Amino acid sequence: MAFSMNGGMSKQSFRKSYSVEYGYKPRKRTLIADAEFDREQHDEEQHKHQHIKHDGQVKEECTYTILVTIKDKKSASILNLINTFNRDGLQVKHMETRPTVILPTDKQSSMGIEFLFFNNNTNFMFIVISGLDVFMEVLCTDKLMDDLKRDLFQSDSKFIVKNIKPHTSPLHRESNETNDENDTNDIIWFPMSIWDIDRCHHLHTNYQPDMDSRHPGFSDKAYRARREHIAQIAFDFRHGDLIPRVEYTLDEIKTWGIIYRQLSKLYPTTACKQHIHVLEILEKEGGFSEKAIPQLEDVSRFMRKRSGFQLRPCAGHYNLYFSTIIIKFILGLLSARDFLASLAFRVFQCTQYIRHPSSPLHSPEPDVVHELLGHVPLLSDPNFAQFSQDIGLASLGVSDDDIVKLSTLYWFTIEFGLCRENGQIKAYGAGLLSSFGELQHALSSKPQIKSFEPETTVIQEYQDEDYQPIYFLAETFEDAKEKLRIYAKSLKRPYELVYDSYTQSLRILDNVKVIHDLSTNLKLEMDILEHALDRLHTNGIDFKVIS
Repeated sequence: MAFSMNGGMSKQSFRKSYSVEYGYKPRKRTLIADAEFDREQHDEEQHKHQHIKHDGQVKEECTYTILVTIKDKKSASILNLINTFNRDGLQVKHMETRPTVILPTDKQSSMGIEFLFFNNNTNFMFIVISGLDVFMEVLCTDKLMDDLKRDLFQSDSKFIVKNIKPHTSPLHRESNETNDENDTNDIIWFPMSIWDIDRCHHLHTNYQPDMDSRHPGFSDKAYRARREHIAQIAFDFRHGDLIPRVEYTLDEIKTWGIIYRQLSKLYPTTACKQHIHVLEILEKEGGFSEKAIPQLEDVSRFMRKRSGFQLRPCAGHYNLYFSTIIIKFILGLLSARDFLASLAFRVFQCTQYIRHPSSPLHSPEPDVVHELLGHVPLLSDPNFAQFSQDIGLASLGVSDDDIVKLSTLYWFTIEFGLCRENGQIKAYGAGLLSSFGELQHALSSKPQIKSFEPETTVIQEYQDEDYQPIYFLAETFEDAKEKLRIYAKSLKRPYELVYDSYTQSLRILDNVKVIHDLSTNLKLEMDILEHALDRLHTNGIDFKVIS
């Protein structure tokens, strides 16, 4: 398991959780709410950092990497380690745990130690034992680190300290300090290649009751266990793996069938033509039908051929019970920043579990119905895929405030967007196309419809308690893309980025050589285009330049 404390901490070593007692209030977890919460926590950390710096309490801080082995996985041992960090006042920036890997042939198995693994590329070191391995990055002074070492080594051998060293992690690149009081001294990390998305897959700890009592699966132990089982698939997944198949139960397939039939009746008069067109192809080639839930690997392969987008499994709730405390790990419900970053590489984080059978026409969180019927058809359309990727690219390296704005823009377009088609209003947002009730509401006379303008869309308040009272209407996807690109130019970032589809990586345009290489590639493409137009003209084919 892994969870990241990108924003540092407040009163605890851990980053504050997405729970009510820590100020996270929305009934349904949304991308906008996550972005707002992350911004508040980061602002609080920066305020504390400035306060400490000006008061002279901290002279120099250093990032340390620590590898600790807990001899057993009992709640007491884990909580003791957490309490040790709380007591010594360190800021835990990143933390990962790994479960036991049993190697019965290992000569050291009697000692509990199985093997040592060190990866030079990521600077992660793991000691795998019949217990729990904890890798951490912490920010502290030398004095605080000395206090921590003392406490760890005096813990009656409950912990095995394998490695402690100063280190600047690639997960958190820090800039040189300046005298500007408003400077955050922090270069925001983002993935530079599609392989780096593995590092975005963080967990957030929630100290709260297991699921909201209003959740349809609250009292269903079998449903929660099923969710945990499917969550493990996402947890184990790494880029390049085939997405494991889920053997869906008869009840799950029945739930899927109910929703599929209901929505299929509405699509001809409510969905945009791109959604209808691709869904028809999915029914012919992609295994979409009311009789079976499509497998993500099959769907992802279909999408790659049509638009270059691919799916990545993203889990639901994974619950661990520590004595009377329930720690809920939210696997795959990534921070807003990480979710948007995935889009930049044409990767869509996709859940595999299905909503509770008692509530087939409504789900308080994204499920496989929402992903496959709402998102997949349009992400398979090249035009719409580019619009989605543009939002992701715009999010890379920008401020927390801009992440909130882009999350809001995503909410009112990708999730709840409307478009004009032959003089009629149709739905293209996945939240609408996977919700029987809201789809009808959005196209009724009840809500207010506004023209899509990014500058006004990003500051619009959203609704997470009921249907949206306001929706935004795009004239065309091309128009929406152009407006988004103009808006993206207003976002403050110290560099420009370009996506290289050949290597599925980013290039930072921060020097003359990189820009020259890019211009050379563009010239080659323009030459090909010019030759193609000349050939059309030679063959007597009339053409018009589409503006």
